[in-house]
Amino acid sequence: MKEVEIMDTTLRDGEQTSGVSFMPHEKFMICRALLEDLHVDRVEVASARVSDGELEAVQRITRWADSNNLSDKVEVLGFVDDGKSLDWIKRAGARTINLLAKGSRRHCEGQLGKSPEDHFEDIRRNILMASEQGIAVNVYLEDWSGGMHEEGSYVFQLMESIIDLTKDGGPVRRIMLPDTLGILNPLEVISYVKKMVRRYPNVHFDFHAHNDYDLAVSNVLAAVLGGVRGLHTCINGLGERAGNAPLASVQAILKDHFNAKTNINEEQLNKVAHMVESYSGIAIPPNKPITGSAVFTQVAGVHADGDKKQGLYQNALLPERFGRRREYALGKSSGKANIKMNLEQLGLELSEEDMRKVTARIIELGDKKELVTQEDLPFIIRDVLKHTETDDHVSLLSYMVSTAYGLRPMAQVRLQIDSEIYEESAQGDGQYDAFVRAVRHIYRDKLGRTFPWLSNYTVTIPPGGRTDALVQTTIEWTFRDQAYRTHALDADQTEAAIKATIKLLNIIEPLY
Repeated sequence: MKEVEIMDTTLRDGEQTSGVSFMPHEKFMICRALLEDLHVDRVEVASARVSDGELEAVQRITRWADSNNLSDKVEVLGFVDDGKSLDWIKRAGARTINLLAKGSRRHCEGQLGKSPEDHFEDIRRNILMASEQGIAVNVYLEDWSGGMHEEGSYVFQLMESIIDLTKDGGPVRRIMLPDTLGILNPLEVISYVKKMVRRYPNVHFDFHAHNDYDLAVSNVLAAVLGGVRGLHTCINGLGERAGNAPLASVQAILKDHFNAKTNINEEQLNKVAHMVESYSGIAIPPNKPITGSAVFTQVAGVHADGDKKQGLYQNALLPERFGRRREYALGKSSGKANIKMNLEQLGLELSEEDMRKVTARIIELGDKKELVTQEDLPFIIRDVLKHTETDDHVSLLSYMVSTAYGLRPMAQVRLQIDSEIYEESAQGDGQYDAFVRAVRHIYRDKLGRTFPWLSNYTVTIPPGGRTDALVQTTIEWTFRDQAYRTHALDADQTEAAIKATIKLLNIIEPLY
C-alpha cells in the first residue's frame, strides 16, 4: 500500500481563484478544519509579501499551530528575492518556505532576464539563507512541465545545482513539480515524473496539477504512478484559472483505484467543502463528485428498484463514507420504487391505490420542473389523500415582518403547536432572520426545546428577469445530528423561506 502525502493549497493557490479573497479569520477557520478535521499532512497558507491582512492571517495561524504542535505542517510560498520573503515569513511566525524558482529556461530568461547559471546561484543563496535562519525549504520548480517539454536539460541543470542540499540533513525537504499552465496529459506526467525519480531516487517529489484541460485529477494520479510521494490539492478544485485538483476526488480515487494510503478523514470532506464554499462564495456544482448535492441521488425508478433488491446501482462511493446518505429523486422520472424508498426512510406506508395517486402528483410536479424532496412527501400525501395522520402539528396563524431605514427589521409571530397558541416578537439582521429569532424564542424560552440549526440557505429565481417570478427557497437544517432539507415557492423570498421553515417544524415535531 503506497503512502501518499497530501499538501492542500486552498489558502494560497485556491485564493488565486478569480473573485476569492479570504478574511484572516476565515483563513484561520479553514486551516483548522484542514489540519484538525481532514488531517491533511501540510497546508500552504499564503504567499509572502502580499498584504498586511495576509500577514495577520498567517500570524494567527502560526500562533495556533505553535500551541498545537503543528508548526511543521504550515507552509508559505516565498520568492527568490535575496531574503525579503524570508524576513516576511519570520515575522509571520512560519517555519517553512516553499521557494518559487523558475523551472523552465523560457521563464528564467523571459521573465527574470537572467542566465540559468545566475538564477541557480540565486536559488542556492536563498536556500542557504533560509537554513541559517532555521527555516525549512521546499523548492517549487515553476513551469516544470514547460521545462520538461524543452527536453529537460534546464530542469536537470537546476537540480544538479542544489541536489547536495536535498540530502539527509540538508535544508531542502521536497522538490515540487508543478504543471503551472496545465499543459500535460497523464502519459506525459508519468514519463516526466519517472525521469525525475530515476535520476534522483532519494528526493521527495510533490506534484502540483492545474485543470486547464480538465485533466488535473488524471494527472495527479499519473504522478503517483510515476513515483511522486506528495500531491497538492485544493478544496472544491479552487485555484488559478481552471483550478487545481479537488481533494475529495483525489482522495476517493487514490483509495479505491490505487489502494493508496493517505491520512485524510473522508467523513469530514463534505463538511469542509461546504465551509470553503461559504467563505469563498464559489458554489459547489450539484454534480460535483463526492460533495455535490445531487451525486448520491438516484433519479431513475429502475435504479431505486435495483438498490432495494440487491444494491445493484451502488458502487464503492458509498455516501456514508463522506458523512452523507443516499437519496432517491422525486420527479417525472420517478417510479414507485423511488417513492417507496423515500417513504421507508420516513417510516410511512401507502396502499397501492394511494401510491398510484401520489406518483401521479409527483410526476405532475416534475413536469412543471418543480423540485420535489423527500421532506415534501408528507405534504404531497396530505394534499392528495387528505390523510389525517399527516395533519400539521405546527400552524402559522399570523405573522408580520417590517423593515425601515436606520432600524433593525422586526417580526411578530403567532404559532399554533398542536392545540396551544404562542406569540413572540424579535429583531434580526433581516426580515427572515427576525422571523426565525421570534420562532426560536417560542421553542427555547416557552417550550424549553432545542431549535434546529440552519446550515445552508439558497435562493433560486428562474431566468428571464420577471419581477413577479416565483422564488424557490431551499433551506438545509441540522437537528439532533440529522440533516433535513425543505423548500418552498412563493413570489416573495421571505414568504418562501417562512413556508420552508414551517415545513421543517412539522417534520421534526414528532421527534420532541
